[in-house]
Amino acid sequence: MEIAKYPLAYALLLCLAVSAESRSYGYGGGQYQIRGDDVQGRWCIAKPSAYNFELLRNLDYSCGQNGVECRQIQPGGSCFRPDTAFGHASYAMNLFFKAAGKHPWDCHFNGTGIVVTQDPSFGACTYPL
Repeated sequence: MEIAKYPLAYALLLCLAVSAESRSYGYGGGQYQIRGDDVQGRWCIAKPSAYNFELLRNLDYSCGQNGVECRQIQPGGSCFRPDTAFGHASYAMNLFFKAAGKHPWDCHFNGTGIVVTQDPSFGACTYPL
């Protein structure tokens, strides 16, 4: 195929090849890159700027999916405290992220989720990888 004859087709193929290797996502004006094969050491949590009604929607959605077991954020569970929308939604969103395959888009939640590389676990509350 002559590149000069089909420049749009070549550009499309080049874009697809690059996007299959990595994805770039912005947050707060900055950019960070997540390689497609780097699935270890990543968690999904709620953005601190998200509104409570959005977090409660994420919580209901995540806990209603197959492969997502939310008993740790129920009263008496190891992640019930702090009893906040942010804490419960972050835990549930991470469970969904893990069950869905840990793709960056599995943490979008209409712009209220963010992928982090620092383990958000604390005390007896362990966020599964």
